[in-house]
Amino acid sequence: MDKKNALRAGALAAGTTLMMLLMSSPASALIRDDGDDPGKNGLSVGETLGLYVLAPLALFAVIAGLVMALDKSKDRQPKAKAKA
Repeated sequence: MDKKNALRAGALAAGTTLMMLLMSSPASALIRDDGDDPGKNGLSVGETLGLYVLAPLALFAVIAGLVMALDKSKDRQPKAKAKA
């Protein structure tokens, strides 16, 4: 990809993003909805980081560890191609 095409693609992506931001309406989060029942206190910084950063990382580590521990394959080298 040459520089001209990369510049064109970047300008198109930036223009599309800008137009989507300008055309979207605000979320209006200040207006309460029917059935809205928020808690008394929100999440603290530690709880937020634990829930959205540490918990997914721990889940990933557990799954990766199980896959590596339960992997039964012995050979890790790629097989040589047979000559015709």
